[in-house]
Amino acid sequence: MNPASLAFDLVIFDCDGVLVDSEIISCGAVADVLSRHGVPTDLNYALRTFLGRPASAVTDAFTEQTNKPLPDTFVSSWREYLFTRFEQELVAVDGIRSAIEAIPLPRCVASSSDEERLQISLGRTGLLPLFEGNIFSTTMVKHGKPAPDLFLYAARQMDVSAPRCVVVEDSPSGVKAAKAAGMTAVGFTGGSHYSVLDNTETLLNAGADHILKRAADLPSLLREISADGR
Repeated sequence: MNPASLAFDLVIFDCDGVLVDSEIISCGAVADVLSRHGVPTDLNYALRTFLGRPASAVTDAFTEQTNKPLPDTFVSSWREYLFTRFEQELVAVDGIRSAIEAIPLPRCVASSSDEERLQISLGRTGLLPLFEGNIFSTTMVKHGKPAPDLFLYAARQMDVSAPRCVVVEDSPSGVKAAKAAGMTAVGFTGGSHYSVLDNTETLLNAGADHILKRAADLPSLLREISADGR
């Protein structure tokens, strides 16, 4: 693939549900932890409500629904439980490594996860070397997705203008953020969580320019978008 033939200068990847197949694990952990703390939650609700959102969305939900202050151990126990499950269950999204390696463009990660979680997720799945130094977390900006701040920050750090960026996202909030940033948004539905809760229509309603069902098809999709002028 010739970089000059592509309509983009940067590919921005979300992490959870795009690079690592973590959303079932993450939202399952959220459901478990909220339920243990008196907020009955199931996986479907967690996927609909917290997919692609920062951790603050979960802690805010707890305080809003219980009218109680957040317990001192809430976040630490949640993270310990989540990281234990990651160690046991987390894998890379099928086909994503070969797809990344086949695209001759600069790339970065822009995720709602914090930096520690990103290092653990990408390290556990062997993807960290593909992005070392170009990993951007929601903790680096004032407003998380669906605000455009994180994607605009990533583009500035990579010295690429927003219209020359393509974002690969699995969540409606991420797609909205990409579109608000003036970037091309690819809605990705290849994560295992789409077998539980199919958000394809929601991604389109959020503004996704294209839908990608398999990570392996990303290189060909970028060629098609470029040939069609987006």
